[in-house]
Amino acid sequence: MMKRMILFFAMALMLPVFASAQDANADKLVGVWEPSHGKARVKVEKIGTKFYGKIVWLKEPNDPETGKPKVDKNNPEEALRNTPLKGYRLLKDFIYKGNKEWSEGTIYDPENGSTYKCVIRMKDDNTLEIRGYIGVEALGRTDVWKRLEIKK
Repeated sequence: MMKRMILFFAMALMLPVFASAQDANADKLVGVWEPSHGKARVKVEKIGTKFYGKIVWLKEPNDPETGKPKVDKNNPEEALRNTPLKGYRLLKDFIYKGNKEWSEGTIYDPENGSTYKCVIRMKDDNTLEIRGYIGVEALGRTDVWKRLEIKK
């Protein structure tokens, strides 16, 4: 009985250390990332306990037809089609699951106006595999994003 109590207290004392290590790994997602197509840069932030990503830079910030800033013209909701793409939150509600994986979130593709379930896996500190899918993950598509260094 005494051994069990000692083990219980030892484990209880270690829990904050483990949680702290988990949080440190979770926050490695925070930063500015560039998708493989190089057309945009996405800043990932932690808000509360979840992670979100918004477009902070566009290679072509203006629509060639109008000369005005690009908007979300492919959005299925007509009322949102005039929303500027710069500042648009396309990664939403990601939760860190451990083992350098974030899931339970969605990714929006402004090129086709579709939202997909998504899982993010960190291959190394500067490389993400972003997998968007409908239904089951096995039927999705993966893109590789690279971390960008921000000059101060």
